[in-house]
Amino acid sequence: MIDVDVRSPTFARIVPRDARLDVVAHGHLFAEGPVWVRAEGALYWVDILGDTIYRWRPGIGRDVVMCPSGKANGMTLDAAGRRVVAGWSSRSIWRVEPDGSIVTLADEFDGKRLNTPNDVIVGADGAIYWTDCSGALFIPGMDGEDVQRYIDNHPVFRLSPDERTVTMVTGTMAYPNGLAFSPDESVLYVSDTYEACVRAFPVDEGGEISPYGEVLYALVGDEPGVADGLKVDQEGNVYVTGPAGVHVVRPDGTLLGRLRIPGHTTNMAWGDADLRTLFITTYSTVYRVRLGIPGVPLPPERR
Repeated sequence: MIDVDVRSPTFARIVPRDARLDVVAHGHLFAEGPVWVRAEGALYWVDILGDTIYRWRPGIGRDVVMCPSGKANGMTLDAAGRRVVAGWSSRSIWRVEPDGSIVTLADEFDGKRLNTPNDVIVGADGAIYWTDCSGALFIPGMDGEDVQRYIDNHPVFRLSPDERTVTMVTGTMAYPNGLAFSPDESVLYVSDTYEACVRAFPVDEGGEISPYGEVLYALVGDEPGVADGLKVDQEGNVYVTGPAGVHVVRPDGTLLGRLRIPGHTTNMAWGDADLRTLFITTYSTVYRVRLGIPGVPLPPERR
């Protein structure tokens, strides 16, 4: 069974009593960036310090997809089902084509090299959003050849659907990390590692995002874990990594409960055919747990 910290009776709808925390893979240095590829029935994730991208398929197991990976971090899928990757130490956003070739989508803003892209998502219109903190410039073992910082703040960026224009969505956060849209994309949620919170940025009917987000939720607990990975379920509940594991929060910021995960939790991904399995990465291990509410589907599953 999974250990839970219940803060609301409604948490039982999310985590059934018989929910089990199972190990998918272990032995990593810094597992991150999980994404479920329904077309393959496979989970992909990265080991940042191990400089490797892995794949796991039920009944088959784990294999290496790419090594070295440029210390890849967050991953997602675009509408065509291609993996879009936040290149942590490569300082770029790149995509894997069907033939396995790599296409760089963005590596600068206003003529300056990006910081170090952390997490990445794709909107309904095909625009790509990513957080651009500077972690790989100063964390030992995650840095690349160039550790000079060229952008003063820690932005969230957007690449237009035609892949031509990079704009800064916000530059007001201390250390933006995970990000996710609400189910109707009326709100962009971004976790802030330094401020230990999740901020909510309103999105207007034209798709413009306010550069100033209000604090939706401030993390609670003194166990291992920080504001990092972020996901949303189909009822709008927000899941964010933090002390003890995964915190589940209503859209109004009310904490429903925490999933206690062994180790330091880094990120999450919805998976399986019904999107009711939450895959969870920690530094060393990839876990899975079956939950009661499905997650928001990625672009290729929205069609």
